[in-house]
Amino acid sequence: MRQISDAWPGLSASVYNVLVLGVIFTTCLLLLDFMKRRKPWTHYPPGPTPMPFVGNLLQIDFGNPHTSLTQMSKKFGDVYSLQYFWKNLVILNGFQTMKEALIQKSEDIADRPSFPIYEHLGYTGDSKGLLIVKYGKSWKEQRRFTLTTLRNFGMGKNSLEDRVTEEAQYLCTEFQAKKGLFDPRFIINNAVSNVICSIAFGDRFQYDDEKFQRLLRLFELTLKEESGFLAQVLNEVPWLLNVPGMADRVLAHETEIIRFLEDMVAAHRESWDPNCVRDFIDAYLLELEKVKDTDSSINEVNLLLTTYDLFTAGTETTSTTLRWALLFMLLYPEVQEKVHEEIDRVIGRSRRPTMADILSMPYTNAVIHEVQRRGDIVPLALPHMAYRDTEIGGYFIPKGTTIITNLSSVLRDERVWEKPLQFYPEHFLDKGGKFVKPEAFMAFSAGRRVCLGEQLARMELFLFFTSLMQNLKFEVPSNQPQPREDPLYAFTLSPYPYEMCALPRAGPLS
Repeated sequence: MRQISDAWPGLSASVYNVLVLGVIFTTCLLLLDFMKRRKPWTHYPPGPTPMPFVGNLLQIDFGNPHTSLTQMSKKFGDVYSLQYFWKNLVILNGFQTMKEALIQKSEDIADRPSFPIYEHLGYTGDSKGLLIVKYGKSWKEQRRFTLTTLRNFGMGKNSLEDRVTEEAQYLCTEFQAKKGLFDPRFIINNAVSNVICSIAFGDRFQYDDEKFQRLLRLFELTLKEESGFLAQVLNEVPWLLNVPGMADRVLAHETEIIRFLEDMVAAHRESWDPNCVRDFIDAYLLELEKVKDTDSSINEVNLLLTTYDLFTAGTETTSTTLRWALLFMLLYPEVQEKVHEEIDRVIGRSRRPTMADILSMPYTNAVIHEVQRRGDIVPLALPHMAYRDTEIGGYFIPKGTTIITNLSSVLRDERVWEKPLQFYPEHFLDKGGKFVKPEAFMAFSAGRRVCLGEQLARMELFLFFTSLMQNLKFEVPSNQPQPREDPLYAFTLSPYPYEMCALPRAGPLS
């Protein structure tokens, strides 16, 4: 102590003691951090060196996380590890790795990690809806009920096809009423969400309905906020949610959506008739009556959250895909012309498209699939978690590890696709012009957590896109700048806002 005091002769004993305690405290923190970062497992995936306390969090661009994760795979391989604070993550990249994980070892990674920001709202235990609930009895029960109910309301049947076709005509009418340049974003959102509204709420909304417009805007804001950097920090350091005002910065709009759904459920209760099930909410209310006083996960909270999940999954991805489709038609007029030619040859211009037409329209089908691939709509999907100890790509992944499936790296895998960074419909056509779907097309993910609305989404994409292309030609005037082709990230990858002209195609053609 005398030597240290001699080194700093002006230092008081109290200040010196504080410095010593600070050094000891910092050393203990670093030691604790080191202990928490130790990997006791052999053959655990490699990865970049984490920083003290925050781990690799600052090494990820949360404006384009899929791009950061793909770039890291060039150095560390298709299976590598990261840390967010002290949470272990394994990142999966590339088609072969994803095929092994999502298909061959589907149950091994079927679990979900905890999401403290949602638990802060009261989504706990088995009351987490369908998308974020942990793998097990509750998930199986909710998914089974939802799939059965969707089928009862026409998924895969002509009755639902008729609803989509009818909405497609409303959409075409709205487009035809536009004169000059306009942004198609909200019109498309209205049309797509109306399909799920008719299933969930029993009715559609007028496109100028203010309450409906507010709801769609809330969904957009929620996706943006809950996929950002702050939401990631709050999920990893949940005690920050207790700081006044902090939770509101990412959850305020989510709370407003839940209130809207509570009002819809209350309205359904007032007019509910168990002998006349009108929609998904009615079906859930009927199921609630059947499972009273049991340990079923069919409960009041899951009624709200499963309806919420249906609405989110049934609107955002499909409407975003259609916006990409029209953007690519603007940017690639030669592709638009080929689609028009095929529609005229197979359907004509007087009758409405049907799902049966898809078998005779390989080029249009290829264009829709290439829009999904190149648009890369859900690049990372929701996180998985190892349900049990497993091995992927030769690396050991212990139970409870969070797993990120980088679907973007599959849809743009240069080892699979001829022109992975370009819009190239021929990816889905053989040399004879017949439609083919490569295994690496995982736009809806795969395995246990595959999108349950895939069948509905495929129907909507074909009928909406074909109906629009049958009636209209899309272009940007020569005196206007070309729209951007790069994406905007907010959990989904969407086009930057753009404006276009929708011109009627001249003359009926049978």
